[in-house]
Amino acid sequence: MSAIIDFSKTSLYLAIAHILFNPIFWNTVARAEYRSKVLTKLAGGNAYRGTYGLAVTIFTLGLTRDYLYHQALADQPTHPFFDQYTIQISAVLLFLTGNVLVLSSMWALGVTGTYLGDYFGILMKERVTGFPFNVCDNPMYIGSTCTFMATALWYQSPAGVFLTAIVYVVYKIALTFEEPFTGMIYANKDKKN
Repeated sequence: MSAIIDFSKTSLYLAIAHILFNPIFWNTVARAEYRSKVLTKLAGGNAYRGTYGLAVTIFTLGLTRDYLYHQALADQPTHPFFDQYTIQISAVLLFLTGNVLVLSSMWALGVTGTYLGDYFGILMKERVTGFPFNVCDNPMYIGSTCTFMATALWYQSPAGVFLTAIVYVVYKIALTFEEPFTGMIYANKDKKN
């Protein structure tokens, strides 16, 4: 009997490493920006340029992570359990749902809201409470996780389900750091007003 997940493949570990790296990177860099304005200084004192630079970096890291995820799935065995019509339909629905959550979040927040502009001092006037934030907390993370799972199901990959579980856990851990820090940023804003 062949393995469900082939742990001998380097591509699996590269995908895991990138899944772990991305939120650690953006949280570390954003906190350094908040505390010492490192990126704003590198951007000639312009917080917007610093935010857009970080946005390009985070977006590129996301593309790289997604590429490595697809490579890992391509190197892994498939499982016949996933070769069912209901699972394939579920994959399509998860993919559509995930992308709607991510893209509508980005639309509602704008570039600076999506890519940690609040750490640069670019604060939203008020909390965004419309769609998709009225449907779920953290729709970008939930949507991204849905998209990873959709891809795993579509490609009939147990390794993809395993990697999606890691994505979910990493996002949950990231939120334990991000939410209080962002709350502190806005609480400090309210104290100044």
